[in-house]
Amino acid sequence: MTKLLEKAVETVRNLPSDRQDDIARAMLELANEAEPEEIDPADLPAVLEGLAQAQRGEYASAADVEAAFRRFDS
Repeated sequence: MTKLLEKAVETVRNLPSDRQDDIARAMLELANEAEPEEIDPADLPAVLEGLAQAQRGEYASAADVEAAFRRFDS
């Protein structure tokens, strides 16, 4: 284990358990070892449509992405 990873693990040890789990999930995802997230059956049509759009090369414009992020500003 590298020194940087050791430092990160030590830092995470001091966090509340729910935050530790969040970070563990992120680490596993980055290492491609995470279990796939379950998709709510009600959301499946939207997910499949999004995948189809990506296969067709239909992506949101930079302006659309910026507008979506602006909705989260307070």
